[in-house]
Amino acid sequence: MALKTAMALAAGMLLAGCAARYTPTPIPANFAATKQAKLQAAQHWGVIADNIEKQLAAELRKSPPRPVYLNEPKDPNPFQRALAAQLTTSLVNDGYVVSRSPAGSLRVELDVQTLTFAADRPQYRYYGEKTALAGGVLALSVIDAGVAFNAATGVGAVDAHQWLNSQFAPGETPKTEIIVTVSVSDQYRYLARATSAYYVADTDRVLYGIVDPKPEEPKITRTFQVRGDI
Repeated sequence: MALKTAMALAAGMLLAGCAARYTPTPIPANFAATKQAKLQAAQHWGVIADNIEKQLAAELRKSPPRPVYLNEPKDPNPFQRALAAQLTTSLVNDGYVVSRSPAGSLRVELDVQTLTFAADRPQYRYYGEKTALAGGVLALSVIDAGVAFNAATGVGAVDAHQWLNSQFAPGETPKTEIIVTVSVSDQYRYLARATSAYYVADTDRVLYGIVDPKPEEPKITRTFQVRGDI
């Protein structure tokens, strides 16, 4: 009897651990681990401008050369203004003729979409931190984008741990992100297009045109309801 009960319990536990074959809605699942750069300095804006220019240039070389005209956004925020200037510099330095008027030129257009997600989103940077082994040796075990990296040395393990952490931006996952799209087109078609996404430090939101509402000030007066004759 006891054996049958144990077998029944084991079978129940096994069935409970199996995923259902049919569900009313898809089961939420995480994407495979990736990295997304966090913009924290004006120099970073220059880096992404150079990267965008290289992507556009690779496509523009497939067509006959023509001057390009950068159509800057109206009332640009500091990021848009800097990105337009740095993209112009990258194009000129790469040998492109950047026209000051749109006539007869390909049009380069910038689009920056700002997004605000929920705060305190979790992040799982790697599976393991540094671990003390016998004899004071430290082991560092990390899995990054499917590649296993193991280091087991004395002082070197601490250096490896610090180096590995330096690739990650400090702090929590920002709630602010931007999507930058740059397109090159004529009046009929798109000739080149590049889109990329970046984190933005939440304390720098105003540089990207995001103006948060001011918090309500506490009321300094109170209203009392009085009943009866005075």
